[in-house]
Amino acid sequence: MTDTSSVPAATPAGRLSRALLALADGTVFEGRGFGADTPAVGEVCFNTAMTGYQEILSDPSYAGQIVCFTFPHIGIVGTNAEDIETINPAVRGVIVRADARHPSNWRSLEPLDRWLRRHGIAGIAGIDTRALASRIREKGMPHGAIGQGDAPSLIAQARDFGGLEGLDLAKDVTGRQTRHWSETPWAWGDGYGQARDGGFRVVVIDYGAKHNILRELAGLGAEVTVVPATATFDEVMAHKPHGVVLSNGPGDPAATGAYAVATIRALMEKEVPLFGICLGHQMLGLALGGRTKKMTQGHHGANHPVKDLETGKVEIVSMNHGFTVDAETLPQGVKQTHVSLFDGSNCGLAVEGRAVFGVQYHPEASPGPMDSHYLFERFADAARKRA
Repeated sequence: MTDTSSVPAATPAGRLSRALLALADGTVFEGRGFGADTPAVGEVCFNTAMTGYQEILSDPSYAGQIVCFTFPHIGIVGTNAEDIETINPAVRGVIVRADARHPSNWRSLEPLDRWLRRHGIAGIAGIDTRALASRIREKGMPHGAIGQGDAPSLIAQARDFGGLEGLDLAKDVTGRQTRHWSETPWAWGDGYGQARDGGFRVVVIDYGAKHNILRELAGLGAEVTVVPATATFDEVMAHKPHGVVLSNGPGDPAATGAYAVATIRALMEKEVPLFGICLGHQMLGLALGGRTKKMTQGHHGANHPVKDLETGKVEIVSMNHGFTVDAETLPQGVKQTHVSLFDGSNCGLAVEGRAVFGVQYHPEASPGPMDSHYLFERFADAARKRA
């Protein structure tokens, strides 16, 4: 199948920039290239969020993936220096129906096209994103390649991509050194603030941590220390934490778990309060004796309904994951706390009688907008009790 519905537009240099998206099954979409003039190969997923494209594209959890936005117009509000989740984005590429080349917003500093070029991220615009999203929904996330070469070579590149199963990508996006964090959440008219000493210490194990997770913790008064994904139990405890957060991140949790699970289990033996988010939630599930599995389409968007099984409340949450904890493998003493109302998959777990819990979604994001912030407060309360 070839999509030829696009109308190529002039690049800044005045040329027509034809580009192709080729999938491993031989499907080819024709469109217009924008962003970095480099080929991109990865797993293709779709994201249903209508806002927050800069946060999505700078989320380290998208390492190894090409993101197709289902919302048709991307780039409307441009980009800025504040709405980022990491300094060095790891996403492979971006697919849109129409890229806005003339953004309009008082916070905009540069168009999305220029931001993508600056970060080396390839994009393609003008393709039928509805057809692509439908294909992913029916057949699963394919391997794909974006480029300006010929279709056969791009198809070959897509077929050569090994996929995310068995791949430890946390080591590629984690910080290399231990660092301290003090920036608090953004406030209208004030921007980001600085934390005040709240009397408790938190260590965040960085599997690809989003900045907003760190901001939420600092905003509650935590003294935040961020350590690399490979940190050992002794390296974590050297900072004398009152609680530990297992961050989000990309890749196969079983691969990252090869070195992360031992640290997490040792922390549980010391009864340190633990809070897992996204990949960190999956790491926690593995450390407790459960298993994870690859999903067909994954969950990517900011409009996902999740039910809290303890309160009956439904939260509207942001999600980005292609693996999930298999709830049926969780051992006795570990309860499922949240489920997706889309497909019933696991979205939360907790150890009975312990301050050890995790959620599959992103409570630091704000689609609800404040539906899930109670999780940070729950963790902070548990950490303060040890202070």
